[in-house]
Amino acid sequence: MTGFDVSNDKHWGGMQVDLDVDGTQVAGLPRFQQALFHGRRLRQYAIGLSALAAAGLVLAFFVALFAPQSLWGALLVNQSGGLLVLVAGLQSAWWVTQWRARAMNPVVSVPVVVEEEVVAPAGWYERLLDRIGQRWVHLLGQIGAPTLWLAGWSVLTLYSIGQVWNLALTPAALGLSASVGAVLSLLLAFGLLVLERQLAQENSAEWPEAGALAQLTRVAIIGLVVSALCLLFGNETSVWPVRLAVLIGLLPGLVAIELLLRAVLSLFSPQREQLEPSLLARSFVADMLRWPPQPLLALQHELHNRFGIDLRQIWAFTYMRRAFLPVLAVVAMVGWALTGIHEIPLQGRGIYERFGKPVEVFGPGLHAGLPWPLGRVLSVENGVVHELATSGEATTLVVLEPAEGPAPAIANRLWDASHVNDKSQVIASSRADKQSFQIVNMDVRFVYRIGLNDKDALAATYNSADVPTLIRSTASRILVHDFASRTLDGLLGADRVGLGEEIGRAVQADLKKLDSGVEILATVVEAIHPPAGAANAYHAVQAAQIGAQALISRERGAAAQASNQAQMQASIARDQATASAREINATAQASDLRFSAERKAYASAGQAFVLEQYFSQLTQGLANAKLLVLDHRLGGSSNAPTIDLRTFTLPADPASPRNTAQPGATH
Repeated sequence: MTGFDVSNDKHWGGMQVDLDVDGTQVAGLPRFQQALFHGRRLRQYAIGLSALAAAGLVLAFFVALFAPQSLWGALLVNQSGGLLVLVAGLQSAWWVTQWRARAMNPVVSVPVVVEEEVVAPAGWYERLLDRIGQRWVHLLGQIGAPTLWLAGWSVLTLYSIGQVWNLALTPAALGLSASVGAVLSLLLAFGLLVLERQLAQENSAEWPEAGALAQLTRVAIIGLVVSALCLLFGNETSVWPVRLAVLIGLLPGLVAIELLLRAVLSLFSPQREQLEPSLLARSFVADMLRWPPQPLLALQHELHNRFGIDLRQIWAFTYMRRAFLPVLAVVAMVGWALTGIHEIPLQGRGIYERFGKPVEVFGPGLHAGLPWPLGRVLSVENGVVHELATSGEATTLVVLEPAEGPAPAIANRLWDASHVNDKSQVIASSRADKQSFQIVNMDVRFVYRIGLNDKDALAATYNSADVPTLIRSTASRILVHDFASRTLDGLLGADRVGLGEEIGRAVQADLKKLDSGVEILATVVEAIHPPAGAANAYHAVQAAQIGAQALISRERGAAAQASNQAQMQASIARDQATASAREINATAQASDLRFSAERKAYASAGQAFVLEQYFSQLTQGLANAKLLVLDHRLGGSSNAPTIDLRTFTLPADPASPRNTAQPGATH
């Protein structure tokens, strides 16, 4: 086998050709003889599968436009991702067959010398562009078209899968289209299975890349089969088909990441045009898709072929391989035994079942029991309070509004607005002295919880499959029965608190008869929305009631004001009379005291007191007159009164000599 550069790669039949070695003959090698045939097959397969992948991506684009939350978008993109990975592998193998075909039939080119005048770029900008262009052409020549194409297919696959990655998709009914899509997926998977069997049966000496391509084909087959299962079992209640449809993209995504890394790492490998290239689109993840899976053996071959490391010569790995199964068995047994340890949260309880029979109700904390499936614990709420509306639409997601923002639409209490939580009730009413019926929308809410004792926890777990549905159906029946005996006028004028308590007692009684284990904490009649005609009439009634109450209040205020004024006037008159009586009485008492004093003074002084009183009264009467009173009775008959003339002056001019008198006294 002289003339060949031999490597230890099992995928190449143990040989890798170097055309620079003298005496190399490739015509006798089977893989070179079949290169043209394999190249045509790879080209046909790549064109067909790329067309299918492009069609799937286009359909996924339209689905994303019209139904962004549909299951179809994720399924189509993930299926197309598996096909794109296979197309990348087929194209990479096609480059290898093209090299072999050129090696079998080398084209001898005769150089033709054409003398042309080389015109140098005139300006600096043109020279810069010419230099950049030469560098890019040289760089692209060094990278190579196979590396660029492989990186491009990998990036497209990863980008497409990333656009539809959404684990929050909601389940929905797919109808007949799901069956049609599942049939088409299975047909395409069967066609790829036939291709995979053909590739797997190829002789490695004739086509070394067939085994790696078969493994990449299994990636697309698995995606198609799992997608068909998701379509067949998908409905509006099952969540796992939707989640699985999104998770399908993990397999082609991991393969695409590996191919992209291989494309990047190939830039650091020496490139020789005369050396037979190896298959670049080889995937370790795809090689794991075999039965029985042999991850350690695949890793061992990969390390031995790529880096020349033989793990079989290392005693530590040999010991690990021998001890792997016992250690795995011990770990599995310990893990299985630990399934008997149960942790109950603070807001929960647990019903412990031993061989399917409930034995005990666990409280919060750690508890031990038999491992699964001999023993298991069913979770039950512990004091968690729920609010439930009678309408089935109340289970929709409620978006919290900011405290400083505008009021949410659900806070609108106008009777002409739509309310999603209202439940329609038929109630009796009268129209034009005739009995009829009216439709009343009510928003009744129940605040409930599972009972706190163990009996209620067992009843809520084993006697009720769906507690909210049970409460809602029981409340609906109670409301229909209760409002059948009420009238519209009586309902509008009833006390909401009393009405809610009455409804709550009735619902609690029925739930207790059913042994549901549910405790109704409160019943709130949030709103009552009568029909439009009744609403207008009730508006008028309310306006009249408000007007009557205002008039009564106004008259009561006027009466209270008049009564207070009369009381005030009577109080003033009474106070004035009391004051006058007090004054008269005081005056009379003063006069009586004065009379008594004068009588006592007269009794003691006699005529002198009378004379003194006389002069006192006379002085008071002549208080403003300048008079001198002379009385002969003063001093007796023997002593005449004495007048002091010094205190008197003449009325004439005091300067006149005739009016001048000597001061003195006269008798």
